[in-house]
Amino acid sequence: MNNFIFENKTKVYFGKGGVKEYLGSLLANYGNTVLLAYGGGSIKRNGVYDEVTAILHDAGKTVIEFSGIMPNPTYAKVQEGAKLARDNHIDLILAVGGGSVSDCCKIVSAQANLDEDIWEMQTVKHALPNKFIPLGTIVTVFGTGSEMNNGAVITNEDKKIKGALWGAQADFAFLDPTYTMSVPMKQVISGAFDTLSHAMETYFGKPDDNNLSDDINEAVMRSTIRNIRVLLTDPENYDARSELAWASAMAENGILKIGKVTDFQCHMIEHQLGAYTNCNHGAGLAVIHPVMYRHICKDGAARFARFARNVWGIAPLSNDEATALAGVEALAAFIKEIGLPTTFAELGIPADSDLRAVADSTVLTAGCCKKLTHDEVYEILQECK
Repeated sequence: MNNFIFENKTKVYFGKGGVKEYLGSLLANYGNTVLLAYGGGSIKRNGVYDEVTAILHDAGKTVIEFSGIMPNPTYAKVQEGAKLARDNHIDLILAVGGGSVSDCCKIVSAQANLDEDIWEMQTVKHALPNKFIPLGTIVTVFGTGSEMNNGAVITNEDKKIKGALWGAQADFAFLDPTYTMSVPMKQVISGAFDTLSHAMETYFGKPDDNNLSDDINEAVMRSTIRNIRVLLTDPENYDARSELAWASAMAENGILKIGKVTDFQCHMIEHQLGAYTNCNHGAGLAVIHPVMYRHICKDGAARFARFARNVWGIAPLSNDEATALAGVEALAAFIKEIGLPTTFAELGIPADSDLRAVADSTVLTAGCCKKLTHDEVYEILQECK
């Protein structure tokens, strides 16, 4: 295991009724004006908006609304939120929704306190912000694990780049599995697969020898797979939703990454695919993962064979390469079983999409067991069609 420093500052309030029980007392720690951020309005249909705004008003807060945050939040939306925060002297940002809302607000929190453009600051100057508007999150869609880290994925439409920026980390996060009950099942499964993807992207990073982080990771992957299957037969199952909610947080709160150099090559490919097509993130990952893993599993045969044995329960075959490939095919079969797309055509991506541009703009990661070239990324994308 590599050297590491670990800290996670987010206080999590997990379970049914947590917002009603604890949010009001938490608000006493912050100033008067709250930026209430959310997406397309589903929280108004499922009652979460009414519950949260009633608590805010009972606490005597002035509420400024920042709505319409899209599934792949754009840099323009970040700038809109930052201006709103500055103009209204916001004391607390409360992000209510899924990872897109949380990600957008992390960067809003930082940009509102900067005189310079945060995209240029981080991508050109390689500097990070150090002053933020306090942030809290109420998670209504699980999968990204965004509530327990300071990373954000933002789409810069002008530059045709969907990439990572670093902003505020939430002081507190509410994870109430009942809030997901009104989310369409397709979205729930897509989010849960994103959790599995995060775990795999960490697991297949370096080093690939035995360590506690990977032992925990295997348990997270098995739990995610098992509980996705439970939800497909019993969509209202609270326990399964609870397990998926916590697995989502565990996959991205840093614990699985301790001592690791992560892979995340599949995420980099999907991010650029999203920048050019605005496709669903979890569904895009579902298409790309098996194809990419077929390309690289021989280069990480021992690790992929362990994945096959310990996650999918596959008995060892004649050699590690054969066992490794069997694990990849088990993943591919699972994706089909749970109804996620297996090709770009099923995902609704036009056949004439500029996959060459997607490939050439993809970041190549250091943690992957095989360092891909842009031409190899293009081959993978072509095979996904």
